[in-house]
Amino acid sequence: MERVPPGAREVALNHGLWNKETLLRYVGSVEQLCGIRSSVLTEGKARDVRVLDVRTGSGLEFTVVPDRAFDVAGVSCRGINLSYASSTGLVGPGYYDQGGPGWLRSFHAGFLTTCGLRNVGSPNRDDGEDLGLHGRIGNLPGVLTRSSTDWIDGRPVMTVAGSVREARFFGENLVLRRTITAKAGENSFVLDDVIENESFRAEPLTLLYHFNLGYPLIDASTRIWAATAGPVPRDDDARAGLAAWNRGQEPTPGYREQVFYHDLRAGADGRVACLVENPGLEMAVLFRWNRDALPRLTQWKQMGTGEYVLGIEPCNCHPEGRAQERAYGTLETLAPGGTKRCTIEVEVLFGAEAIAGARP
Repeated sequence: MERVPPGAREVALNHGLWNKETLLRYVGSVEQLCGIRSSVLTEGKARDVRVLDVRTGSGLEFTVVPDRAFDVAGVSCRGINLSYASSTGLVGPGYYDQGGPGWLRSFHAGFLTTCGLRNVGSPNRDDGEDLGLHGRIGNLPGVLTRSSTDWIDGRPVMTVAGSVREARFFGENLVLRRTITAKAGENSFVLDDVIENESFRAEPLTLLYHFNLGYPLIDASTRIWAATAGPVPRDDDARAGLAAWNRGQEPTPGYREQVFYHDLRAGADGRVACLVENPGLEMAVLFRWNRDALPRLTQWKQMGTGEYVLGIEPCNCHPEGRAQERAYGTLETLAPGGTKRCTIEVEVLFGAEAIAGARP
């Protein structure tokens, strides 16, 4: 592919476009350049699903899905796709099959699928409860509390916020409150989650952010950069691919997924980072988050034909099921009334110099 030319962000900033006084001289509404558009899908298993399309005006566009835990579906920047979309398509919550591996029938993937809040990984039985693959939260509809573009410090800022409740009579009562913000003129967004235990007993909490990157960002030239003490292969399939854990490859028939665990070294600010780079595009995606909240990184490498995706998955557990996490002695619990906050920054970078400077 040809090198991507300088985009709207550079032009806009050079001309002071995002200064409020200047900008309003040129437009009747900032929606001309950036904002949030709300719509409802009408076809197939996505019928009646609410979506919010966010544009930052610099080339970054992404879709938030309130009816799937406010997860992020497609993401593109300057017309280049970043995310993976599976063969299931976007599936509404009414089609969720929680039995065994039935979760895979509604695994659209998209840019982000949230896993948890009470199980991450394999179906298992723990504390007398049958738990399905990767838990329920990513298939639950939420309550939209905010969708707005506001002037903050002289610049438009897009905000989507809402809550998702995972609850059962005689059981858990966990609430995920999610806020996603993006500034006009920037190729980045911030996901800020607060999980609260509104029950009167301690609850196990397993949480994994399943970021899914796809073609053309992912191809044989793709490289992964992380300050890792590992990687630790999950099984024999991963051990066979250990030497190439940080490299893409061509789509491969019959490919068996490879999963690696990473213990990342934090910077002075307590944050860790992982960067996924495509040298040919001179393009990369940088993930940053606080290690205290999400101390582990799971990497999912799935290079199959048609099932061609790289997973970058900050988490507080191993994706092997809650019973196994309990056996490891690392199962996190949330006290009655307790909260846990997780903040993840996602930034798209262009140009060899900027990318090299951001490598962990």
